[in-house]
Amino acid sequence: MNRLQHATSPYLQQHAANPVDWFEWGQEAFEEARRREVPLLISVGYSACHWCHVMAHESFEDDETARLMNAYFVNVKVDREERPDVDAVYMSATQAMTQHGGWPMTVFATPEGHPFYCGTYFPRPQFQRLLVGVHNAWTGDREQVLEQGSKVVEALNSGATLPSGPLPTAETLELAVRNLEQSFDPARGGFGGAPKFPPSMVLEFLLRSGEHDMSGRTLEAMARGGIYDQLGGGFARYSVDAEWVVPHFEKMLYDNALLLRVYTHWWRATGAPLARRVALETADWLLREMRTPEGGFASALDADSEGEEGRFYVWTPAQLREVLGEDADWAVDLFEVTGTFEHGSSVLQLLEDPDDPARFARVRARLMAARDQRVRPGRDDKVVASWNGLAVAALAETGTVFERPDLVEAARAAATLLAETHVTGDRLLRTSRDGRPGRNAGVLDDYANLAEGLIALYGVTGETPWFELAGRLLDVVLDRFADGRGGFFDTADDAERLFQRPQDPADNATPSGQFAAAGALLSYAALTGSARHREAAEAALGTVSVLARGHARFAGWGLAVARAALAGPVEVAVVGPGDDPRTAALHRAALLADVPGLVVALGTETGTAPDGAGAVVPLLKGRGPVEGAPAAYVCRGFTCRLPVTTPADLRKELAAWRG
Repeated sequence: MNRLQHATSPYLQQHAANPVDWFEWGQEAFEEARRREVPLLISVGYSACHWCHVMAHESFEDDETARLMNAYFVNVKVDREERPDVDAVYMSATQAMTQHGGWPMTVFATPEGHPFYCGTYFPRPQFQRLLVGVHNAWTGDREQVLEQGSKVVEALNSGATLPSGPLPTAETLELAVRNLEQSFDPARGGFGGAPKFPPSMVLEFLLRSGEHDMSGRTLEAMARGGIYDQLGGGFARYSVDAEWVVPHFEKMLYDNALLLRVYTHWWRATGAPLARRVALETADWLLREMRTPEGGFASALDADSEGEEGRFYVWTPAQLREVLGEDADWAVDLFEVTGTFEHGSSVLQLLEDPDDPARFARVRARLMAARDQRVRPGRDDKVVASWNGLAVAALAETGTVFERPDLVEAARAAATLLAETHVTGDRLLRTSRDGRPGRNAGVLDDYANLAEGLIALYGVTGETPWFELAGRLLDVVLDRFADGRGGFFDTADDAERLFQRPQDPADNATPSGQFAAAGALLSYAALTGSARHREAAEAALGTVSVLARGHARFAGWGLAVARAALAGPVEVAVVGPGDDPRTAALHRAALLADVPGLVVALGTETGTAPDGAGAVVPLLKGRGPVEGAPAAYVCRGFTCRLPVTTPADLRKELAAWRG
């Protein structure tokens, strides 16, 4: 009996018709393994994963393979996006045993969950031999297998934790910049060789540091390459080559939320037209293709359609001629349709701006209309709290910077869904789908990234419920996730006990939970003057001092937060009636400032929202209008300079305090 038909995860539902007797992760599976005295076979993946689909078609849909799996194992299917804690502990084991990782991840474990053999993708013949071999080892020398599992767990739990240091200094951050220069690709942008992942958090650090060369070259190269969808907007997960030409075609919410914010910040820092275009196209893509009916944002678009990776996105010259007629040759040259992908097809690039913008707009619209007739990639429509928090922050800021109130409204709607569906008391659930909450507890990055998004949304709207909810979530972070050494575990102290309590202070595709928590705690402290939150943020940044010297690429968000901490961060209290255009002008001037980690409060001198209602925001309290006119106060650590009443004077104040 396959038990996945009622799962909330689209990935698990993809396997609901398999002949494999799948269990969801949970006590039922462990109890069944103990009852049958057989190992667990734990298969971990996610819905947009190309090689997960390949292994599913080759093995999990195959009757003979399923017969072996069902006879010899209790089979557990895990969505890594729903259970990042389960994924993290078994990925640690996989990497320790094989020196590499990836998905699908295949783990053989004892009935206690101790891993004793791990791998990733296995072709069907090899996988069948492995199933028989593991079964023979289990039945022939079970004591040795159990001992192997115990040794793996002991080794993982005894591993050295990353040492911590003091709050990074300006000199430490300069060392990080120099370290990044060593792996920077000056010809093609980005860091290191193939494959290349969008270095979102590193780019945020470089922009906050005023390092516009490395950041600008990388942002332009990505925006002009095949990793960016030149027709529909949005970025693929990574480029398989060093030139950003051929992507791994899946599109993830987290990548696009992070990149949307970075491109907005690039425009804010430089005014680059390309930054504006890419930011707005990516935002429009989010609203058009990723928004759920409930107002949240789906997790991912698949890499595959009609069983082929990239089929939806690539073009041949013949296909362009069929759609464009006499414009085809011009489009072939413009989009570099020269056989960059498989079977003579190409991923579209835009290495130079078109010489005829009106013609380009017509061509692009016709290609989009034609592409819309193709079979679309599948969409994983579960809502993940962490990634939606990233989207809330990005859309709120982008909507304000480019005067797009629909984007701010989309951020507000997503935050409302999260507050009403994912928050129970002060605790957070990681996922929902179709407006129904999932059953998995939120992990550290859920709390931290949602708090970050809510603080950004408060700064844009002045609506204090977002500020208040962020504070409640961060109190849980401090009370439930702290490790007692200045850092944070990735799971709460009352979460399900795994063989290891995961803790990874380094960034991956998203900010590490620890660095995300540091950023949100720092911003909240700037709004409240809370020493507890400030001290916790600074302690959590201690590992940045260690990573900055040799591994800065894996500490981008921590470096960005440290840059904000050294800058203050600068606090701006904008005080005045919400319906006064002078208040709005001061508020906009504050939000457009290119100042690292700038925190903005909007409301009245009582500390409440512009309408005088809601929770009290301490940064506002006691700071009133000047001679009846709305005013802005520029502060650090609640120590403020003289108030100003015009946007021009506010810009001067902020320019003087940048750094």
